[in-house]
Amino acid sequence: MVFYDSLVIKFKWVNTCIFNMTKIQILLLLAVVLFSSCQPKYPGVPEFYNTLLDSAFVKAGDNAAELQKALAEVPLEQKEGMAFIISHMPKRDLTTLTAAFLLENSEYAYKAREKYPWCAALPDSIFFNEVLPYANISETRDAWRKDFFERFSKYADGKENMVDAIFAIARPINKEVKVEYNTKRSKVDLSPKEAMAENMATCTGLSIILTDAFRSVGIPSRLAGTAMWTNYKGNHTWSEVWVDNQWQFIEYYPDTLNKSWFLADAGKADPDNMLHWIYATSYKPTGLWYYAAVDGAHVLDSIDTSGFPEEMQARFKRMEDRPKKGEPYIWGVNVTQKYIDLYQESLENSKLNEDEMMAGLVVFADADTTKSESRISCRVDIFEGDNKIDFGYSPRKTDDMNLFLKFRLKKVKEYKAVVTNPGENISQTFPVLTGNNSFQEFKLVLKN
Repeated sequence: MVFYDSLVIKFKWVNTCIFNMTKIQILLLLAVVLFSSCQPKYPGVPEFYNTLLDSAFVKAGDNAAELQKALAEVPLEQKEGMAFIISHMPKRDLTTLTAAFLLENSEYAYKAREKYPWCAALPDSIFFNEVLPYANISETRDAWRKDFFERFSKYADGKENMVDAIFAIARPINKEVKVEYNTKRSKVDLSPKEAMAENMATCTGLSIILTDAFRSVGIPSRLAGTAMWTNYKGNHTWSEVWVDNQWQFIEYYPDTLNKSWFLADAGKADPDNMLHWIYATSYKPTGLWYYAAVDGAHVLDSIDTSGFPEEMQARFKRMEDRPKKGEPYIWGVNVTQKYIDLYQESLENSKLNEDEMMAGLVVFADADTTKSESRISCRVDIFEGDNKIDFGYSPRKTDDMNLFLKFRLKKVKEYKAVVTNPGENISQTFPVLTGNNSFQEFKLVLKN
């Protein structure tokens, strides 16, 4: 009873205090309560990052304090950018990167945005995903941003537009960093500092350097590549830049935008086979879930290799047996069709010789060639006698009806097209007889 009586007395006292409070005091109390409830969880950061940041800090474990320090100390105008970087950071980085590393990366990325008009004009979505990130794929996390800003600003300064700045950097970059192509490099995914220490890199390391150089002066850039060409001659990596609201490709040893020796190989990519897709990287997660060009071994978990050439089976076995470094964490974008279109466009725009014509091929599963559903994607190899002269992949059901697989052939000549699709047990041969016209359409209808 004593305990009960004490509670009653306390309750009456609280009621009396509230009753005796002035209206002003009550309003002040309510204001304090409302103000505290309206305070943002992460000041200066849009609310939709809250859940992502919460999750990132949990994954960071003992390193969460470093990430929280970076978010707290970054200037107000850089808050959302830092929130973006932390929210989408791979776990390997969440547990290791320091506040000092992240703050310096942010500081110099935003310096480029303030200094260069092409960067200032970028939408946040492009700046956050293709300028601000501190790394591309699996390379060592170098603090390259300050060094590269100071190295490459002298090339970008005074340029009137982004394209001029791109070539001002790309043409002398090998001399600036003293890194040349060499297969004797220690590993594929050399970071900029590692490549500069060795004075060598192959296509992946060179592309990382070029992409980071572009990003250092506010030029949006990302890696692109394939795990395996459809001619099975290997893989390749290059860079892309965001120009005139579209992605265009460029290499460490540049010709010009959207032109290079590999376009014919990229243009013959197989849109139905992940191993042969053309990928581009993304710091932010995508529906594709990872950038397979960096590690073909992971692709082999998702595809059936039994239909590939016999001479490739030993190589696939070696890839499958290669130790995997945990789950893939580099996000990717499937850009295969863009490269197919670029290659086909280059064929159309190239001047035909007097004795040449353009052959447009489509493969149909049945005789109704008026329906898009009748088309079937197959590999088409063109032979002149026993000599294979070209190949490609025919349009799919979902492609535009005006799309053809194009080949430059000689006029008034006999060829044969070998059409294959191992997954559908298709292997058929068709005669291709060219005429005198500059363009000729061939509808190859499969026999049941």
